[in-house]
Amino acid sequence: MWRDYLLPGSVEEALDLLSAYDGRARLIAGGTDVVPQLQEGSRQVEALVDVTRIPGLAAIAGGESAISLGAAVTYRQAIHSPVLQANAAVLVEAGRSVGSPQIRNVATLVGNVVNAMPAADAAIALFALGAELEIASPAGRRWVPIETLYIGPGQSRVDPTREMVSCVRFPALGENQGSAFVRLSRRKALALPVLNVAVVVALAGHAFAWGRIAIGPVAPQPFRAHGAEEAMRGMPADADSIRKVVEIAAGEAQPRSSLLRASREYRQQALRVLLHRALEAALVRAQCRTSVEE
Repeated sequence: MWRDYLLPGSVEEALDLLSAYDGRARLIAGGTDVVPQLQEGSRQVEALVDVTRIPGLAAIAGGESAISLGAAVTYRQAIHSPVLQANAAVLVEAGRSVGSPQIRNVATLVGNVVNAMPAADAAIALFALGAELEIASPAGRRWVPIETLYIGPGQSRVDPTREMVSCVRFPALGENQGSAFVRLSRRKALALPVLNVAVVVALAGHAFAWGRIAIGPVAPQPFRAHGAEEAMRGMPADADSIRKVVEIAAGEAQPRSSLLRASREYRQQALRVLLHRALEAALVRAQCRTSVEE
């Protein structure tokens, strides 16, 4: 277990502390992923650097054009945020699926993303939202697409012993745009998802202008159905198009059999149902946000 527990007052101080320990310290926020790993012995550190008291890291900012979330924003904050409820419903719905109220009170969205599991509900939603991450390191700060973060299950390109994700940002959903998140698990709470799907769509008149479809866990990282997204462009925004997009996306995803989750055959059929529900809900929401002028 760790020997020192440190509380920096800024991102720069946190990075200095990590540098001083030269790989033997690790960042912590909610600790719902890190602490069990330390207790199990799968990770070992001499010190934990707690970022939750850094000013601004627990803020949700933005509105009509873009939204940003600090690294210490908890799931409870996210699901109760009027900004996210109005402009990023898919993330709110995903957040409600995570753990229990006690977990959501302390667990952070950024911590869950950096943990890099392909079925993480918030990560699936952020993939569909086209999120970017601000990574702070001794060399400075840089923005990267969320897709570039993942190496494999539980393996992130961000090294939390030397750098940190300080912020997440993504476009706010506007007029003619809608989103939805659906999840299948063995029970409603405190269970790994058998499958989860997040969708964001935009309309141009009575057709799909574009869409993003994220699925988990069907690959070593959250999966984007790029072929289905490309096919969706220009399609009529109707039930027949949704059926076509579902078949393309399900064919791309190809879920495998899993002892923890279910057989390949069951998951393939369940995925079609989830994709249809998500696309249908996102379309209805987009239509409800259509401007009066149209």
